[in-house]
Amino acid sequence: MIFAPTQKKIRVMLTAFRDGLQSVFGGNVRVNDVLPAMQAAAAMGIRQFEFGGGARYQAPYFYAGEDPFVCMDKMREAVGPDADLQILTRSVSGVTLNTQRLKALEMQARLMKKHGTTIDRNFDFMNDVDNLVKTGQPIVDAGMHHQVCVAMMGLPYPSDQVHTPDFYIRVVRKLLDSGLHFDSVCMKDASGTTDPHTCYETAKGLKKILPPEVPLSMHTHDTASMAVACYMAGIAGGVDRIDLSVRPLASGTAQPDVRSMWHALKGTGYSLDIDASKMDELEKLLDEGLKDYAFNPVTTSADARVVNFPMPGGAIGPNVQMMADARILHRYGDVLAEFPEVVRAGGAWTSVTPGSQQYWLQAFNNVLHGRWKKIDPGYGRSVLGYFGRTPEPPDPEVIKIAAEQLKLEPFQGDPLEKAPDSIAMAEEALRERNLPLTEENIFLVASAIVPGKNMELNEGIRLLTGKPKVNLPLKAKDKPAEAAPAPAPAAPAPVVVTPAFTAPVTTQCTVVEGSVTRTFRVTIEPPAGAHSPTAAAPTAAAAPVPAPVTTGQRTPVFSPFEGKVELVEINVKVGDAVQKGQVVAAVEAMKAKHDVRAPCAGSVVEIHADLGSEVSADKPILTIGG
Repeated sequence: MIFAPTQKKIRVMLTAFRDGLQSVFGGNVRVNDVLPAMQAAAAMGIRQFEFGGGARYQAPYFYAGEDPFVCMDKMREAVGPDADLQILTRSVSGVTLNTQRLKALEMQARLMKKHGTTIDRNFDFMNDVDNLVKTGQPIVDAGMHHQVCVAMMGLPYPSDQVHTPDFYIRVVRKLLDSGLHFDSVCMKDASGTTDPHTCYETAKGLKKILPPEVPLSMHTHDTASMAVACYMAGIAGGVDRIDLSVRPLASGTAQPDVRSMWHALKGTGYSLDIDASKMDELEKLLDEGLKDYAFNPVTTSADARVVNFPMPGGAIGPNVQMMADARILHRYGDVLAEFPEVVRAGGAWTSVTPGSQQYWLQAFNNVLHGRWKKIDPGYGRSVLGYFGRTPEPPDPEVIKIAAEQLKLEPFQGDPLEKAPDSIAMAEEALRERNLPLTEENIFLVASAIVPGKNMELNEGIRLLTGKPKVNLPLKAKDKPAEAAPAPAPAAPAPVVVTPAFTAPVTTQCTVVEGSVTRTFRVTIEPPAGAHSPTAAAPTAAAAPVPAPVTTGQRTPVFSPFEGKVELVEINVKVGDAVQKGQVVAAVEAMKAKHDVRAPCAGSVVEIHADLGSEVSADKPILTIGG
């Protein structure tokens, strides 16, 4: 049992308004729904809030139709001028998922400071010290409190080389030797998978090498129900500050509730610098503000399996939501089971954004397409060195496959110098559309640029042109009605999904077009290999979808996902001849692009969906005529 011979206060960073929102809702919450609770928390005497960065920079304009800088301004106004407001940044990625040039990170730091930030917590998912030094300097230059992180996790396979106390202590010792200025250090475990012993030994070792004026913070998640135990171990080792939240934005994939930690510290000589008796009132205000939102039990419940698939709470929430939207949540367990292999083969980088998303998407691809048959671009670029140096050497065979598929050579240089010039691309896009060239506008567009993605679908452009995508996790009765689609040309009768068959089937169908009725006799051939009872089921199908059925030589082409996904490419136009298997479109699911292939040869006779619209397995993208 831990015990302090003299009373010691542990400072609390309240994470409900950033990590709590991200872990439970993927950050997809309207700012006005939480402002009353935030204002009340400040009135209760709380002086440290996490409020931006991470997904709470992206989510407002990716999914809520809100400007993240306006959201930050409103939050600053709610808590007053004296409270500390913290953001989370991702080293060479900043607040994005891709590598950025240094000038983009310098603009980011200026903007974050301008819009109310006092503390910038910066981590590198590779624990690459060179990255942390180069990306930390803009934070210092902007005048914010610079908190540098050592990124932690529990490995899903045995190793005594990385993700050990000695490994983490070496990272911080290198930072001290670099001469970089930092005001505090954080032990950051985004997945909640580090064991209490490692937390204790790491904290004890760091306190020995850190100057006495540099406080040690700790961040973890309660996904595996270990957060309170890990915080207790960290405090015993010397941790000065911890991150806590409040129900309904606490526990599960988020941080523990203030009241849980307050109770655990009773009689130990340690106490929190936050009044736990006020949390009932704060919880009621949060319940009221979030009453229209649907809580997913996957994100609000503990899941001990996470120790074998280190996935951050802030990533589980949005990934579960995206899988549910695409109606492939039944594959969730399969994706988790693939995690140990993608972690081992990748080089054991820490499962925190963007590295966690890269792990997730590669595991997702391995399940859907077969192991290493489709390399996720982010995962592949990490394996090849474009995000920095991996803690362990990646699997040589995976390096080879990634290089071949992505057409990239392994890279040993500076990721910041190799990154695309997102600022220049954003400025050009704004000029083309006669939009104001403010730093805020430039950064909104630059930080949403994804290589190969149509600029019309850039979330910054969509926000600034009044066409944002709004996708909030509201209860069904509260979801805004979708705009009625434009009238489409007359289409064939709805496609009917027939049972599997192993021999040619001849049937009759009738098509009614206005006052004209036509009857066709159709013979449907079985898929190749369907006659063989031992034929392997295809792995590339994301979910059960209607098989292409030709009716009067017109074949509708559908998304490969049963649920709603976004159409991000249309590669053909009406009249184009296409071959069977040709990529005619692409959809975005799980933040990745997936090809839509022609099920038959013919010519495009109709295109039913617009770029950026939602499509599904019962809503055709286009029609091919024979």
